[in-house]
Order: sequence, then structure tokens, then C-alpha cells
Amino acid sequence: MYFVLLSVLACLSACHCLVETDENNEDHCGLLKQLLESSPVSVEINKKGFHRELVTTVELIPDVPSGVRVLLVHRWPRGVYLDPYQLASLSDQSDWQILLDSGIDLEVPAHKTSGFVTYVYPTPDGPTPSLVKVTIPIHGRYHEPSFDGKTFTSVDIEPPELLLRTEKCTQLNNLEPHIVVDAPCTPDNSSTCPWVKLLHQQEQGSMGFQFPVGDGSLVTPVCGGTLLVTMMCCVALSKYMWEHRII
Repeated sequence: MYFVLLSVLACLSACHCLVETDENNEDHCGLLKQLLESSPVSVEINKKGFHRELVTTVELIPDVPSGVRVLLVHRWPRGVYLDPYQLASLSDQSDWQILLDSGIDLEVPAHKTSGFVTYVYPTPDGPTPSLVKVTIPIHGRYHEPSFDGKTFTSVDIEPPELLLRTEKCTQLNNLEPHIVVDAPCTPDNSSTCPWVKLLHQQEQGSMGFQFPVGDGSLVTPVCGGTLLVTMMCCVALSKYMWEHRII
């Protein structure tokens, strides 16, 4: 009799815990969905020339719950690059960290390289603020000379993807129309985790800026002139050494 009673009580207690867990999971998933739908992302580019700054701002709801992580995924075109050494020094001085998906050659021109992806983690070790602002220095690569008279080339940069996750929301597949993607959990890139992002979340389109390019039509005269001046200097120097018997 007592055994049956204890079994019934244990069963009721387990059912109550499961119901409470499901309710908490739904609450956290609903909050995650609210964050995605009410967190605008804005981007601006500062400075001029080959060295610019990309400033990304994310406005979250006030009093962001603990455990919510933010990830900004930038897909960079081949016309620009990031300096890993500069980023390492900035990460030590700021509250964000960055992970590159591949190595970056700083000397390769634009037409001999490809685009790359970076993962930016604002405040990876602390609470997420309601206003996230990340400033990333970017640099323009040298481009092929133009043979059609153009003196500038345009490079378009897309706004980053905003991804959110919390370990308290486990039923990520029920957050339609949002989609679940796999991305590194932390800047250490030791493992991947499911993150949630909203499709077509960006109202702001790509931002374009221009870099100067050389005039391809001047390649022949410039090379010919350089060769002629070099030969004239060699002749003059040889004549001077002959006259003054300099060996």
C-alpha cells in the first residue's frame, strides 16, 4: 500500500517538474524570439581612404536576461581585409572578441584573394548590455588597373547577421520564421552551437565605398619611360666612372 502511494507521488512530482521545465523553456524561447524581432542592427563606415572603420550597433531590449549570447557574423568581400595583429591588440583593450574563419594575407591584391567570414562576440564573458556597439578597422586592398578610364572601384559591404542563443531555450525548431544555424560557441572555436537568426532581418542594404585604382592605359608609357631613364642613368654613371678611372 505504502509502495503504491509513494510511486504515485513520485510520478506526480516528475510530471510537475516536466511541466514546469516545458513552461520555462517556452518562456525563454519566446523571449529569444522577441529579442530577434525587436533588435535592429545599424552599420556605418567612418574615415576615408584605404583605412576605414565599420561601426555596428545592435539595440536590444532593456534588461537583457542573463544567459543570452550575441553573435555578429560578417561576410567580407575580397576587396578589403582585416589585420589579425591589429584585431588581437584591440580585443585585449575592448569588450569584444573576434574569430576569423581563415588566414589573411595582408599583401595579396584583391583579384588574387577571396572573401572571408568573421564571428564577433560582444562581451563573451560578461552580461549582454542593451546597446551593443562594435568598431572594426578595415583596410582596402590594391586592385587591378583599369583599362576603361575608371579611376575608382566600388566595394560593397553587407550588414552583419545577428545571431542569438541561450542554453535555457532548447526547442529552437519552434521559432519560425527564424532559422537555426550552427556557428562557433565561443571565440576559441572549440565547438559549434545552434544559434537562431531571423531571415531578412536587415532593413539596411549594403554599404559601398570606393578605392582608387591605377590607369591601365599608362602601363606601357610608364614602363617605357622608366626603362629609358634607367638606361640613361646607367650610361651617365658609366661615363663618369670611365673618365675618373673609378673601378
